[in-house]
Amino acid sequence: MRTLVLLALAGLGAQLVDGSLGMAYGVTSTTLLLSLGTNPAAASATVHLAEIGTTLMSGASHWRFGNVDWSVVVRIGVPGAVGSFLGATVLSGLSTGTAEPLMSLILLGLGLYVMSRFTFRGLPEGNLGKPLRKRFLSPLGLVAGFLDATGGGGWGPVGTPALLAGGRMEPRKVIGSIDTSEFLVAVAASLGFLFSLGSQGLNWRWVAAFLIGGLIAAPVAAWLVRLLPPRVLGSAVGGVIVVTNVRTLLKIDWVAAPGAVSAGVYVLLYALWAGALAYSIRAHRKERAGERERPLASLDA
Repeated sequence: MRTLVLLALAGLGAQLVDGSLGMAYGVTSTTLLLSLGTNPAAASATVHLAEIGTTLMSGASHWRFGNVDWSVVVRIGVPGAVGSFLGATVLSGLSTGTAEPLMSLILLGLGLYVMSRFTFRGLPEGNLGKPLRKRFLSPLGLVAGFLDATGGGGWGPVGTPALLAGGRMEPRKVIGSIDTSEFLVAVAASLGFLFSLGSQGLNWRWVAAFLIGGLIAAPVAAWLVRLLPPRVLGSAVGGVIVVTNVRTLLKIDWVAAPGAVSAGVYVLLYALWAGALAYSIRAHRKERAGERERPLASLDA
């Protein structure tokens, strides 16, 4: 029961972050399951099955708050579903010894990307309103969907920054559209895992725990997307993902790092994480100060 409560709380926290940033439900939840010793394919399958419900609720909530561009949802979500089905099939065919370090490496890379992306870069708005091209959205969806299934997460960390970088959509609509299209990705990945694995290794109580936590958080996150500072939240979540997956990699057989080496690595990681958080907090405060000064400057002019 304690494990189920922990998983429900993890699902709630992960969905709060995902619904606010447009990413990190999968990588956060899969990282937790791997740390509990779950088979990589079963971990990704568990998360994607829970995401069928959480992404449906999240999409409905974002739609209610006007955060969804349905043309983007279709153009990125359909190729994303194809990529995720293929990714689930590939991961299901790998041995645990190969899949575990591979998935941890993917998650580590995504965690570093999330942390650095939100620590050092703002959200460009210079191209707001310009249309997004299908030749950009379709390959992006295919790659993000494949990575999402093989890494247990990746749809948001790949799709959200790519759309934000173009600056053609409001950040809240990028997040809402990515979260809504993820429903298609979750369904396709779940079907891929079920066809390849059956129900082998799946703990349906764990799926339910993640689902319940995510369903509670989804409408709250859709509202919070307008309030929370993405830079600070992204730095915090990215750090959690990085530290947890480095811990997994240090313990695998072909690394087997001595205790002193592991301790040194952890000290370095925590120092970098604290520095990233401090930097992102300062950057956020500076941005807020600049936003307050601009109206005053226009009045003086």
